[in-house]
Formats: sequence, C-alpha cells, structure tokens
Amino acid sequence: MRYLSWAYLLALFAFILLPVVTLVIFSFQDGRLPVPPFKGATLDWYREILTDRALMEALGNSLVVALLSALVALTLGFLAASGLARVALPGSVVMRGLLIAPMTVSYLIIALGLLQMFNKVGVRPSLLATGIGHVVINLPLCFAILYAAIGEHQKSALKAARDLGAKEWQVLWFVAAPMLTPALAAAFFLAFTFSWDEFIIAFLLTRFDVTLPVEIWSMLRSGLSPATNAVGSLVFLVSVIVVVALELTLFRKGSK
Repeated sequence: MRYLSWAYLLALFAFILLPVVTLVIFSFQDGRLPVPPFKGATLDWYREILTDRALMEALGNSLVVALLSALVALTLGFLAASGLARVALPGSVVMRGLLIAPMTVSYLIIALGLLQMFNKVGVRPSLLATGIGHVVINLPLCFAILYAAIGEHQKSALKAARDLGAKEWQVLWFVAAPMLTPALAAAFFLAFTFSWDEFIIAFLLTRFDVTLPVEIWSMLRSGLSPATNAVGSLVFLVSVIVVVALELTLFRKGSK
C-alpha cells in the first residue's frame, strides 16, 4: 500500500510538472521551433525577450496592474470582511452572497459587462479599466479568505480593543490586521497571481498599453517560438521564488 501511495504521488507530480519542465527545456532550443528533437542549448531567446521593448513594457504594465488591483481588492475585502464579521446586520447573508457572486460568473461575461458599462460612462479601454476589472474578480476571493479567517477569538480581541477606547481605524490597523497577517498575505498574493495571469478581461479592456498575457497572445499569433517558452519560464521562475520566499518567512513564522 505504501508503494502504491508513492507511485500515485509521483504520477501526480509528473502530471502537474511535466508540461512546465517541457516548457523550460525547449526555451533553450537552438532552433526556430520549440518541438522535439532538442537541438542544443542556447540563451539567445532569453536575450531576445529581455531586449524586446514591447514585451518589457507589457511586463511592467502587468506588474503595475497586478500590484495595484491586488492592493485595492485586499483593502476592500478586508474592510467588508471585518464589518460583516463584527455585526450580524439584517440581510448580511445576502450581502455576503453578492460579494462572492462574481466568483461564479465567467470572466468573459464580466469583461463584456464592464466593457459596455465603460462605454456608457465614457471610460476608454486602458490599463485603468483592466485594473478595475481585476478588482471585480479578486475582491470576492479576498473577502472569502479573510471572512473565513476571522474566528471567535479575533472577534473577542476586536471587541476588547473597542471597549478599551480604541478608534475603529486603530482596531483595524493595530489589532485586526496583525492577527490576520497570514490570511492577508495569502489573499494578496492569490489576487496578484490571478491578475498577473488574467487574459480575457485584459484583452477586452486594453487597447494600446497591454499586459503581458495579451502581448504573449500577440506573439503566438505569429506561430510557436522558443521565445514564448522563455517568457513562460521566467514568469514561472518568479512565481516559484515568491512562493518559496513566503513559505520560508511569513507562513512558517505564522505556523510557529
């Protein structure tokens, strides 16, 4: 039974990681196509993408949009979760349902709805419009994570702080936020990752200044190339570094 469990675990990791390993290997392909057989290693494709101005601008746009939209979604989700966890208001169940509802809606429907609304109010497709769209899809995620993390002991601590005379912003900043640090970090980085990888909303709500997924799609329109593999490998490397850094610092410290 133990060997069967190990075999299942290895098969699971192979199924998850094999596409990524293939992507990385053929990003070093010394040829025009990232397909077998492997013709030799070269760093030319990495040099090409790092000197590609349009690609680097798209990378910067993605970083800005992901960072700001994740911060806004986290702030709004934190305030909503703190408020709804503090007091049982009439219709609070409906409020929670409305906040979580966008998680059940297709990104395409959300993007089309936002596009029509922005056209009505005169907001042109831009990075700002994309950022608003990413707040819409990430706010429910942040709210759900933070609301679930607020237990009875957090509620008691917040109530005690108010009874001792702390103002509401002091309760949130000095009591609630430190107690929810792991949940806040998890919500932020999940929101950042979802915004970083999101394509449909970014594709419909941008025009000239595009994000990295839209730029990669433009590259794929001209055919397969090891350059796209190199872009994917660098994005994957950054994601791994962030996850490992969080595990070695924040989450391990929280578990202790």
